[in-house]
Amino acid sequence: MKCDIKFELIVTIVNKGFSCDVIDAAKKAGAEGGTIIHGRGTGINENAKLLGIPIEPEKEIILTLIDQEKSSKVLKSITDAVGLNTPGKGIAFVLEVDKVAGICHLE
Repeated sequence: MKCDIKFELIVTIVNKGFSCDVIDAAKKAGAEGGTIIHGRGTGINENAKLLGIPIEPEKEIILTLIDQEKSSKVLKSITDAVGLNTPGKGIAFVLEVDKVAGICHLE
């Protein structure tokens, strides 16, 4: 069976604890869900200390595979919900996906 839907992958990277907000916003805009991966940041804002002890810059990476037609709406919903246009809140970007297996139930 050939899947004719074109997909994109929205990758969102936020501070630990904000992944549920990202998933909720994505679902409200038409996504079915997402995958959360735990990570650690190394950006310029990741060198904070508390009482001289380095704070571990824990991050959550949310992968949202979405129909290309819904991609912009979902990205805007995530950006607004988490405040990605505010410095230090996180980033999101979209990647084109050439091939997909296992989710053609969406057709």
